Amino acid sequence: MEASNNARRVVGELLSELVADLRGGESAVPKTRIGLMASGSELVRDGDAGQSELTDGALAAMAADSSLEVVMIGPKKINAAPENLSWIETNDCEADISEGMNQALASGDIAGAVALHYPFPLGVATIGRVVTPFHGKPMLIASTTGTSSTDRVEAMVKNAICGQAVAHAIGIQNPTVGILNIDGAPSVSRILGKLRDAGYDMRFGESVRKDGGSLLRGNDLLAGAVDVCVTDTLTGNILMKLFSSWNNGGSYEAVGFGYGPSTGEGWDKIVSIISRASGAPVIANALLYTAMSAGGSLARRVSDEFAAAKRAGLADMLEGARAQSAPRKEAAPPAAEPTGEEIHGVDVLSIDDATKALWEKGIYAEAAMGCTGPVVKVPGHARDKAKEILASLGYI
Repeated sequence: MEASNNARRVVGELLSELVADLRGGESAVPKTRIGLMASGSELVRDGDAGQSELTDGALAAMAADSSLEVVMIGPKKINAAPENLSWIETNDCEADISEGMNQALASGDIAGAVALHYPFPLGVATIGRVVTPFHGKPMLIASTTGTSSTDRVEAMVKNAICGQAVAHAIGIQNPTVGILNIDGAPSVSRILGKLRDAGYDMRFGESVRKDGGSLLRGNDLLAGAVDVCVTDTLTGNILMKLFSSWNNGGSYEAVGFGYGPSTGEGWDKIVSIISRASGAPVIANALLYTAMSAGGSLARRVSDEFAAAKRAGLADMLEGARAQSAPRKEAAPPAAEPTGEEIHGVDVLSIDDATKALWEKGIYAEAAMGCTGPVVKVPGHARDKAKEILASLGYI
């Protein structure tokens, strides 16, 4: 009889859990707690010091995801703060708010945080997410704040690795990667290609332009040609501003997911950035993006990506790129000849050195800038030999 009662109790408990799941009850889904700085917005309403925009974003995020609990961190500046928002109250001082956020992260009280400002150490950068206008497709921008390295090429290579880690964390199984065609892009493309050939798992996307390739132009950004767009931080920051507020004069960021979660080798915090002009829709998306990153074990994925890249020879490749970028000794050009052929693929940062390298081999060459980037102009009879030399030295 007792065994029968126990069986009924177990079945009853299971049924109760099932009903709770179906109803989306509180016991059905464990909460992911994400902190949000409660002060600093420039979007002031009726003297509320911008706090209503932040709380509106928090409420919208929780309405979109019942497993999310937003924890406001900072002073309560509005008279009627929403009752269903948790709060860690601090003084109205950026240092005190940051300290409260850091303590909550360190204790595990929150799994991640969204901040309007954070002083990231060197080697840490954020991966933003925008909505591209042609198909309405989201795209990651790697990176948007912070810096992965003080060396431009190294920073962009690391941005690509971190961008791929974020893509995996938010559920993009096989992300495509493209490099924005800016200074350093050809060198970054070569290093990433060598990593892939050495066994690092990375898929390159294709430009929508006729000549294709993984170097991206403006058309590709509008079309969302890839899942991860690799760029330097300052360019990425500008792109975030343009994509999020292009239709309202820049004073209100209305579209997108913010400047994204922090990433870096050895970095274990998830701190996402929004700007002081981020509106409630962007704040809500930034909270959801941060929760997805936390749920996808972002820090572990970044660690795994760097470990895989190192096994493929990342350190040696970056060292080789640094050595190549060292200034070459002065060389006198050979006698001038008509230069009717162009060699593409040399980085603009290395175009002068590549030209001097050909001079040293007795080939007359000139540096020039074409429609799609820098070119080395050489005489027709020397084209093949010049390409061979530049390839052997790693310029193309």
